[in-house]
Amino acid sequence: MKFLKAFIVLLFISHLSFAQNVLSLMNRADLFFETMKQGKFDEAHGFFDESVKVQISVDELKLFWLKLENNLGTYQSVDGAKSSVQGEYFQVILTCGFTKGSQPFTFVFNKTEKLVGFFISPKATESEYALPAYTDTTLYTEKEIKIKFAEGEMAGILTSPKKVSNFPLIIMVHGSGPSDMDETVGSNKPFKDLAIGLAAQGIGSIRYVKRSMIYPNSFNNAFTVKEEVLDDALSAITLASTLQGVNKAQLYLLGHSLGGMLAPRIASLAPSLSGIILAAAPARKFADLITEQNEYLYKASGDTSAAGKKQFIESSIDIDKSRLLKLGAIAPDSIILGAPASYWIDMNNHDQVGTAKKIKNRIFVVQGAKDFQVSVQDFNIWRTALAANKNATFKLYPDLNHLLSAQKEKGNGTQYRVPSNVDINLIKDISAWIKLAK
Repeated sequence: MKFLKAFIVLLFISHLSFAQNVLSLMNRADLFFETMKQGKFDEAHGFFDESVKVQISVDELKLFWLKLENNLGTYQSVDGAKSSVQGEYFQVILTCGFTKGSQPFTFVFNKTEKLVGFFISPKATESEYALPAYTDTTLYTEKEIKIKFAEGEMAGILTSPKKVSNFPLIIMVHGSGPSDMDETVGSNKPFKDLAIGLAAQGIGSIRYVKRSMIYPNSFNNAFTVKEEVLDDALSAITLASTLQGVNKAQLYLLGHSLGGMLAPRIASLAPSLSGIILAAAPARKFADLITEQNEYLYKASGDTSAAGKKQFIESSIDIDKSRLLKLGAIAPDSIILGAPASYWIDMNNHDQVGTAKKIKNRIFVVQGAKDFQVSVQDFNIWRTALAANKNATFKLYPDLNHLLSAQKEKGNGTQYRVPSNVDINLIKDISAWIKLAK
C-alpha cells in the first residue's frame, strides 16, 4: 500500500548497504575527471586497477573523453552522491556537471580506491537537487573531517565562513534512518542548504554521514539511539572544540526530527554546548507520532477499498506493538516496524520534554505548519512545557514542511521529489538567535 510504504521510508530504519567514505570517493572521481579535462590521459589511466588497465587503453580513454566533451561541454564538478556496497567493491553514482548540462555517472572502486569501472548512468526520473538562491561560494570553504568511533569512522564536512575569525559553529544531527551528510531526501538536501546559508551569516557547521548508512551491519541486532545517534553526535561535539577558527564558547547543536527529539538528551551529556535548535522535533512518544502519520497518509491516499481499510487496521496494530516499556517475553533484537525491541524500549522510556526542562542551555524550537510528519501539536507541547524557561525561544513557520522548505500545501511524501531549499528566513532567524548570545 503506497501510504504505508511512504511512511516507513520517511521515518524508519531501512537495511540498505552504503559505501564507506563517500566524500573520499567523490573526490577521487572528481580528480579522475579533472585529470582528463587537463588532457593528462596517461595519468588518468593510472586511476584504474591493474586488472582494468589491460581492457582499456590510454587512446580509448582519450577518445571516450573527447566524445563526452563534444556532447556535454567542459567538465565542471561533481555533486549528488549515491553509494552502495557491491561485494568487495564500492559503487558511487555522481551527478557530474558540464557546461552544456549534467549527467550521472557510476564509478566502481575497489578497497584501495582504484577504479574497476565507470559508465554513464540513466538520468533520474525525479528532479535534481538545485543549490539555493542564497548560495555564494565566495563566502565559505569546506573541509573534509572524520567522525570516529571504536569500530571505524564516518566522513563529514566542516563548512567555515570566510573572513570570520572565532566563528560560532553548529553540529547537525539527522532524523530517523540511514542518511548522508546532506540529509538527502528525494531531491532535497536540507543540511547542505543550512550549511551554505549559515556560512553566509558568519556561522560554521559540521555535518557528517550517519553511522547506520556506512555500517548497516552494525545494526542487525539489538541497539538503541546511543549507537544510532548519541555516540556520534557527542564525537562531533568533541571534535568541534578542537577545530581552528571555532569559538569554543559558541557551540550549538541543530537536531532535525529524531535529532531534535534527542537534542535535549545530547545536551545533558555535552556540557560544552551553548544551545540547541529543535527543528521539527517530536515532543510526543514515537508511537503516537506514527499513529498520526498513519492516519493522515491513509486519508490522503484516498483508498476507500476494503483491502485498503484492512491494511490500515493491520498497520495500526503493528504500531501499537512498538509501545514497549520493558522486554518481558520478547527478545531485545525482535524486530518491530523495522527496529529492534531494545530501540523502542529506550525511546519509550525517554522523556525528551522533561529532559529539556532540566538542562540550562538556550533552546530554539522551530516548526513548519505544513509538516505532515511532525505536527504543530508537537510544537505546542514544547511551547507550553518550556513557557517558564527564559532561555527558550519558539517560532512557527506557516509555510514550511518537514524539510524546512516553503510549500503551498501540506502534501505527502511525493512533495520530496521536487527540489526545494531550506527557507532563508529560517536560516536568518537561527543566525539572529545565535548572535543574541554574544
